[in-house]
Amino acid sequence: MNNATLRHDTAMVHVDWQDGTSSDFPYIWLRDNDPAAFHPQTKERTGDLTSLSLDVLATKIETDGKVLTIWWSGDDTISTFDCDWLRSRSPGQRAADPAHTGFTYWRQELGAAGVPRVGSDDVLNSDTALKNWLVSTQTFGFSIVEDLANNTQAGMDVARRIGFLRETNFGRTFEVQSKPNPNNLAYTSVALPLHTDLTNQELPPGFQFLHCMANEAEGGGSLFCDGYAIAEDLRLSDPEAFGLLSTISIPFRFHDENTDIRSRKNVINLDEDGQVIEICFNAHIADVLDLEPTLMVRFYRAYRQFMIMTRDPAYLVTLKLKAGEMVVFDNRRVLHGREAFDPQTGFRHLHGCYVDRGEFESRLRVLQR
Repeated sequence: MNNATLRHDTAMVHVDWQDGTSSDFPYIWLRDNDPAAFHPQTKERTGDLTSLSLDVLATKIETDGKVLTIWWSGDDTISTFDCDWLRSRSPGQRAADPAHTGFTYWRQELGAAGVPRVGSDDVLNSDTALKNWLVSTQTFGFSIVEDLANNTQAGMDVARRIGFLRETNFGRTFEVQSKPNPNNLAYTSVALPLHTDLTNQELPPGFQFLHCMANEAEGGGSLFCDGYAIAEDLRLSDPEAFGLLSTISIPFRFHDENTDIRSRKNVINLDEDGQVIEICFNAHIADVLDLEPTLMVRFYRAYRQFMIMTRDPAYLVTLKLKAGEMVVFDNRRVLHGREAFDPQTGFRHLHGCYVDRGEFESRLRVLQR
């Protein structure tokens, strides 16, 4: 920090940094973020904003380039700020988040060979390997863990290296195999078009882990596509469709003898800057659309176009998992499906679980420290 001055006309502290840039810190923001107003161990706020006047006034300021000290009017409060801390939190710019790695959009040309891979022993025994794997998995949206032990606990052990498992109405874990009286198409041998799981949930699960225990049947190849890439291509090629899918919510529902879980979702979800951050697409559990009739026709055109793009080979990566491999993917980004298989020709069994995005990002932040 080169210099800091009080500017009473705007009720801000103006700071000139050594690189020639500057920042303005409102008085009320500085009082609200006084380091003394945070618990020293828990780092939680202990200050009370309602006890502060919005017209709080600074009377004096000093800095040695490393620490900024402010005296306030009306009481004996003196606030001391670390200058590096202030620089990293300049109002108007978002603080850096080590969990935000950015995304690499991919299409068919990625191919099965381009999917990031890591050995299970490395993930289980090395924090560095775990961190690097989390970064690549988030960047591409999916990866494959190799050489897992031949038991259902092995995949869960990898998932728990990240965080708590997400429990759903299907349980804490689930078995993807053909079985009598299925309550979900995943538990049959039919082909599954690309989709995201549990769009009927208030918050669909984040990362999905599918550990291949056996894959001996004819068929049963796993299909994947990058929903973000499809959404961005749709934004360019058909802005009206993109706009409808990102602003109009539709109902999703799963129900069986014991549950009836419903939620409304946009197929494409954006953050406040307009970046795609979530895809909710599952044609099998989309409920009866209830839109206004003239809007309905326009929405169907957009919805159908998105569906056509998910089936375009230009976006598909196909692979056949082997026993001991586990595919891990962001369920709110990467759409997944499978080819039909013949259970008479061999056994096919995947063991699955979920870890929410919040747990995933938390572990990445801790490992990035």
